[in-house]
Amino acid sequence: MLRLVLCLLLLCGATRAADRPNIVFILADDLGYGDLRCYNKDGKISTPHLDRMAAEGMRFTDAHSASAVCTPTRYGVLTGRYCWRTRLKKGVLGGWSPHLIEDGRLTVAGLLKQQGCTTACIGKWHLGMDWPAKDGGFGDNIEPARNWKDIDFAKPITHGPAACGFTEYFGIPASLDMPPFAFIRNDRLTGELTAKQTYLRTGPATPDFSGDNVVSTLTKEACQFLRARAGDKKPFFLYFALTSPHTPVLPSPEWKGKSAVGPYGDFVMETDHAAGAVLETLRAAGMDKTTLVIFTSDNGATPDNAKTLTTRGAGHRSNHPWRGAKSDIQEGGHRVPFIARWPGNTPAGSECKDPICLNTLMATAAELNGVTLPAGAGPDSYSIAPWLRGEKPVPATHPLIIHHSIDGLFAIRRGDWKFIDGPGSGGWSKDAPVSTAGQLYNIATDPEEKQNRYAERPALAATLSALLKKSRELTD
Repeated sequence: MLRLVLCLLLLCGATRAADRPNIVFILADDLGYGDLRCYNKDGKISTPHLDRMAAEGMRFTDAHSASAVCTPTRYGVLTGRYCWRTRLKKGVLGGWSPHLIEDGRLTVAGLLKQQGCTTACIGKWHLGMDWPAKDGGFGDNIEPARNWKDIDFAKPITHGPAACGFTEYFGIPASLDMPPFAFIRNDRLTGELTAKQTYLRTGPATPDFSGDNVVSTLTKEACQFLRARAGDKKPFFLYFALTSPHTPVLPSPEWKGKSAVGPYGDFVMETDHAAGAVLETLRAAGMDKTTLVIFTSDNGATPDNAKTLTTRGAGHRSNHPWRGAKSDIQEGGHRVPFIARWPGNTPAGSECKDPICLNTLMATAAELNGVTLPAGAGPDSYSIAPWLRGEKPVPATHPLIIHHSIDGLFAIRRGDWKFIDGPGSGGWSKDAPVSTAGQLYNIATDPEEKQNRYAERPALAATLSALLKKSRELTD
């Protein structure tokens, strides 16, 4: 009898392990809501792979990055915690910045590694890492406080992806416009910094580094990792953080001239191709039906005037139909495409109109693996696993979402209402101050945030302001 019970327990455990999906999380860099045809029927850029992914899965239409810029959103994705709870209260880190994810902080990768998953980060890190300087660090700003030649490259880089639960890492330390211009594999540069390059900023580079082949190189690495997993009995987690279509706009030679709206359109098309390559690799390896693939962006698209070609002049609106752009507290700064595909689980051709935040990955991964997050982990995360299974949560309630701009301006969203705790955009858009005290918009009826209802609805504004204050005071 005891032997039978043990056999049943082992069988149940094997079933649970087999039911756990592989997870691939693809994070584009500065891709706008309107850059994909499946979100913008009037868009001028062809995105067939992501359009197909949406047709085969679920398209979320009210998804938001945790911030309107790169670093804080990435922190939220991996930790399930808003970045403004850390030392980084506004702005972003640089390529030389020290690590941001605190020692002992559980990440999605760390959680899944504990469950026996193989974990890999391929692409842009942009969360700081500790370069082995002879006598200290380099400061938190984009421009280093010291000379990079003070680094002892004979020693490994520490507090990078490996310290955050990733078994493997290949990528670049920050954005494509931030030195050093070099690839890192695990904890070492893949070459020596004997050259100099300029990609908006000037800095040291390895001789073989070329900005226009970064996306193709990362895509090859991601597909290679996936092919190596074919036949594995244990699940895997791939965090594939693309560098496109972030400035500098550098599509590979293969993609130059492919779109109707210039280099930016070409770069978006290459981004679409990268996602398609991942999906095709999964199909070819027989892992298609056992893998949840999520595609999204770390914030809205860069304002037109920062691109190599003004796409709006060609009739394309990257952040359609929202007001604002990357950096801003308005919807264009943080409303992002979010597509989930999990054959046999997520209903094909479905749409979710409920508001979600990218911080949800932590709690979602935990639920899909049948584990409970420990105290203090993922404090700003909640699971969207029911949505991914085509179910409606009961009750259908959604936590508050807090938005944050590059300059540190806060907003809070509850239902259809959004309260902004101050005037202006909080970012690069030079909006005239709408109110010195605050802004209040009904996103359902006024998606372009043109009608400030702050003076008209003082009680509602006060309620949302109080909720924002309370949320900001919470600690984990």
